[in-house]
Amino acid sequence: MTNSLGDIQKSKAIIIFGSNPAVNHPVGFQHFLKAKERNNAQIIVIDPRFTKTAAKADIYAQIRPGTDIPFMYGMLNIIFKNGWEDKEYTDARVFGMDKIREEAAKWTPEVVADVTGVPAEKLIQITNIYAKNRPGTLIWAMGLTQHTIGTSNTRMAPILQLALGNMGKAGGGTNILRGHDNVQGATDMGCLSDSLPGYYGLAEGSWKYFAKQWGVDYEYLVAQFKDASWMTKTGFSLARWWAGVQNVKTDEKIENAGTFLKALIVMGNGITSVAQQAKIKEGLDNLDLLVLADPFVNEAAILTDKKDNVFILPAATQFETSGYVVATNRSAQWRYKVVEPLYESKPDQEIMFELAKRLGFYEQYTKGMLMVETPEGKLAMKDKKAFTWPEDATDEIARIIKTIGLTGWTAERIKKHTDNWHMFDEVTGAGMGPMKGEFYGLPWPCWTKTHGGSPNLYDTSIPVSQGGMGFRNNFGLEKDGVNLLAEKGSFPKGSKIETGHAEVTKANIEAVLGITLTEAEKAAMGANWKVDNSNLIVQKCMEAGVCPYGNAKARAIVWNFPDHIPMHREPLHSPRTDLVAKYPAYADKANHFRVMTKYISVQSAKDYAKEFPINMVTGRLVTMNGAGIENRASKYIAALTPEMFCNIHPDLAHTHGIKNGAMMWVHSPEGTKIKVKAKYSLSVLPDMVFMPFHFAGYFQGTDRTGNFPAGTKPYASGESVNTVTNYGYDIITQIPETKGGLCRIEKA
Repeated sequence: MTNSLGDIQKSKAIIIFGSNPAVNHPVGFQHFLKAKERNNAQIIVIDPRFTKTAAKADIYAQIRPGTDIPFMYGMLNIIFKNGWEDKEYTDARVFGMDKIREEAAKWTPEVVADVTGVPAEKLIQITNIYAKNRPGTLIWAMGLTQHTIGTSNTRMAPILQLALGNMGKAGGGTNILRGHDNVQGATDMGCLSDSLPGYYGLAEGSWKYFAKQWGVDYEYLVAQFKDASWMTKTGFSLARWWAGVQNVKTDEKIENAGTFLKALIVMGNGITSVAQQAKIKEGLDNLDLLVLADPFVNEAAILTDKKDNVFILPAATQFETSGYVVATNRSAQWRYKVVEPLYESKPDQEIMFELAKRLGFYEQYTKGMLMVETPEGKLAMKDKKAFTWPEDATDEIARIIKTIGLTGWTAERIKKHTDNWHMFDEVTGAGMGPMKGEFYGLPWPCWTKTHGGSPNLYDTSIPVSQGGMGFRNNFGLEKDGVNLLAEKGSFPKGSKIETGHAEVTKANIEAVLGITLTEAEKAAMGANWKVDNSNLIVQKCMEAGVCPYGNAKARAIVWNFPDHIPMHREPLHSPRTDLVAKYPAYADKANHFRVMTKYISVQSAKDYAKEFPINMVTGRLVTMNGAGIENRASKYIAALTPEMFCNIHPDLAHTHGIKNGAMMWVHSPEGTKIKVKAKYSLSVLPDMVFMPFHFAGYFQGTDRTGNFPAGTKPYASGESVNTVTNYGYDIITQIPETKGGLCRIEKA
């Protein structure tokens, strides 16, 4: 999220792709409505389903799932044709917009209408409104990401904003709404298999940096792997961990050092909300060990037929723990403990500490919390023998994670912000009184222990000391003879350097900043700002009004991705067989997060639309959250949504003889099925159904709730829609394609 929810109130136009904030973020949605009320902001919703957010929109376009790229190219076609782009902005701050212009020329309103199902007149109307009401903000959520081309979707949206000059502007930006209160924080901490905490890559240099910061020998870390080469390889993803388990039926080769996954520990993850539930069940059934740590019974325990070595650990809730969480706008907030953990439940960290003790690495695991940086650029042990949780863990994170600028996130500062939340402006986040000069939650990057945070990323209208910055220099100085740095005159306000520049390192700092270092400073300084224990590089940059990561152009061309610019590709299970040949899927990808992942071989295997002609859309309910484990365990919340259902258009239901409130079967191309209750709705088109993803307890028509331990069965149970979500995974991230599948239905 480049800006914030409050900043949306400064927008004059709000365009929303694949997100339903009125339901998914009902508190945050107030900012959208305030923008409309106070700023006359035009709300535009692009979604396959007429949602509660669409009901509040000024204009709504009902798009075919998986065709967001053509829609945005169609907008750009009209923008470029009419000269509405911000050419001065793109010339100075964007690389490769000429290639985007070439592709956009192909997507006339008529072509877009054929592919997306949105009439040409509506596309033209939307583009007129959005282009002529600036600054405009662009919102998205899982409806844009959960596709085989999800990465391209999330590149396309910022490109649209760049063309209009909406990036780095108050009221502009790309604002991605995360699903839970700490999804951003979990991502920042490296809870993915392709990075270390803070987005440090899996390179040898990163591992050596963390070995130093954790106070362990690098060779000790190497010894935890089969050999050093495996340290730089991605692991399995959450979406496809099951492919690595022995005896799971699949013809997709895995690359896992000749062995299989044998144990799975799940902590606070509703595994029944992940796609391909039949395969997840196979994986669970064939594990040697399954451990589930959750405040409520994780429904993986009742999905599996495994009888031995399944352990359910009672984990404490958020009310029984303390520490900070990170909001969708990159800001931190302290969460204070309300009560002590009840009964035998333990906080997550205690469970992990006990595991580390039994596996023999507790000392190495916790040592970093007792270390501090010295002004000489070295690390020393604190003058105490035991760490204080979670304050010392928070300070350890601030000490280590420099890539995204968490240096200023000390426990003391975060607590002070939370304790004085009333002293910050609702819209800008700017502090008042004793909090003046800081933004609420110190949104990262927060470069130093006195820096106030960065409310809007890439804003050059304010100094770096107040959160200003250009685009990051992360891909070299030039490409094919074209400058990748920002052009002259494009720089953060007050910067000593009035043009683009490379990221600042020990080797170039004197030349870039025009300064002379003392011998003591040179001795203390790390190789670059990301590994500089002395923090001198950042300090010198702040004094010069310079962002340490450089000042470059945003790149519309990503030359290390399969599609250098975003390209439309039909979903693997497309209802438009006539378009598949023109917009085919990717080639199959070997060793994609350690497992072969299919694309074109699935898409070209058959004409799925003949047998499965109905688009299937999934999403959230305002009364539920994620897998719904907690919500359905509440008698009162469960009463609001007591059973799993399928929204179906009355015309479609009539053709299949399905009455409102009757049971129906939904079948997937994967050979799976679920039995759900029909619920008539005009929010979906006659060729589409919608189902929520919050239910579990039933599997392909079979009631498995008898597997719950006594007294733990939730008040509401039902089929998981992810039993019938189609095969399909993003080409870069491997996120599952849950928003672009097909199904067929029949009366139960």
